[in-house]
Amino acid sequence: MIKVMLLNGLEMVINAELIEAVESAHDTIVTLTTGRKITVQESSQEIVDKVIDYRRFINRAHGGN
Repeated sequence: MIKVMLLNGLEMVINAELIEAVESAHDTIVTLTTGRKITVQESSQEIVDKVIDYRRFINRAHGGN
């Protein structure tokens, strides 16, 4: 799970495993495998970094390197 900030300032936690795509236009749009699109304040690179950190955490928790 990663925390993101919606455009209205509310925080949302989304399942990083469900992220299908991240688009950067005027805003950053996260598309989930369910088809839901979430517009967030973070840049696409920030989302990528959050997902990488999440996956590193999961790997460490399960005995990975």
